[in-house]
Amino acid sequence: MKTKLIFVLVLFLAGILLLWSQVSVAASPAGQVAVASPTPGADGQIRYTVKAGDNCTQLSLLYGVSTDYIRATNLLDADCTLREGQSIILGVVEPSVASLTPGPFSTSTPLAPTPTPGVGGTAEVCILVYDDVNGDAMRQATEGAIADAAISLTNLDGTYSQNLTSVINPDSTAYQGMCFENVPPGKYNVSAAAPDGYNPTINLTTSVEVIPGDVAYVDFGAQLKTATETDNPGKGPSPLLGVIGAVFLLGGIGLGVYAWRILRKK
Repeated sequence: MKTKLIFVLVLFLAGILLLWSQVSVAASPAGQVAVASPTPGADGQIRYTVKAGDNCTQLSLLYGVSTDYIRATNLLDADCTLREGQSIILGVVEPSVASLTPGPFSTSTPLAPTPTPGVGGTAEVCILVYDDVNGDAMRQATEGAIADAAISLTNLDGTYSQNLTSVINPDSTAYQGMCFENVPPGKYNVSAAAPDGYNPTINLTTSVEVIPGDVAYVDFGAQLKTATETDNPGKGPSPLLGVIGAVFLLGGIGLGVYAWRILRKK
């Protein structure tokens, strides 16, 4: 009789443990990722690396930067979609300033650039968004330009900001990049956004220093999507384990009642 009672208790406890494990998994909140406060780099850019679960609204509330600024400065789509691991600009400050301040972004007609007296005039910045067929982030001679890519050039002090959309001439063998002309000297943020159907193979944001009389070239790679991206659902509690736990629990209760009645008759 003692053996039967012990067996009943073991089954009862096993059922409780299985149910408790399922309830704990289902009730546990998703892990929260600690967000470190970004600080300006040497060039004054305030950058942030997107983590899983981040969105523009969350970053706007955390760092006091409007969602419109995040979307416009980083050339994001209308939904302000962020990708895990993406490096985005949250603001631009003077290199000596350490506080987080949204950088200026011109939404009006850009100021007409004029040569700066005494520094040798203006320069040219050319940006090429190319089809990185093999995905190695290095442009090969056979990898041509991509049309409909959004390109932005913005001075760190906010006095110059222009945008272009890439176009290609299939009948031309000349350079197919998009060039900003008469660019005043200084430090600039260069950004690009791959067109629909392409995934970037390198970081589409970088900085460049414009030197009077020079032509600066910047290449960005993007690769044609070959498969539909699907969400990777997180692991949840197993329904099968829950059913097994319930069976064990009910069986243990039944055997317990049966054993209690037998003991009571004696």
